[in-house]
Amino acid sequence: MFSIALFEPEIPPNTGNIIRLCANTDTELHLIEPLGFSLEDKQLIRAGLDYHEYASVKTYQNFEAFKSLHSKHRIFAVTTKGGTPYHSFNYKKGDIFLFGPETRGLPESIRNQFDEKNKIRIPMVKNSRSLNLSNAAAILLYEAWRQNEFKDGI
Repeated sequence: MFSIALFEPEIPPNTGNIIRLCANTDTELHLIEPLGFSLEDKQLIRAGLDYHEYASVKTYQNFEAFKSLHSKHRIFAVTTKGGTPYHSFNYKKGDIFLFGPETRGLPESIRNQFDEKNKIRIPMVKNSRSLNLSNAAAILLYEAWRQNEFKDGI
């Protein structure tokens, strides 16, 4: 129903947790290279438990390859530099949530490819840097799924 895209993810357990999240919500996961780990990494596999076979995971050589294949979908850049609160949108089937690398977030060159309204953020208290990647992905995904009345779930 929805998709999560990770731009150059760095930490295997975060991606493993997101694989498990995607398997349990029928969500596609898109991994945009370069990855900071191998897809055979033990930490990635451990964090994903035995859900890897139930998740749809696709990899792309770069952001341009990913973007060209998904040009008909709404893509939301999830960033602490976004001005639009994540809960202010009405999400639709096919929407994609794009997250940046854990240590640096989406680079400016990627963020600049999005309209301001499609740069969304999760509210946090002042002086906070960011949430854990897999937690942020779960927040966005479950809000979108809730808005769609958990279709195909429960």
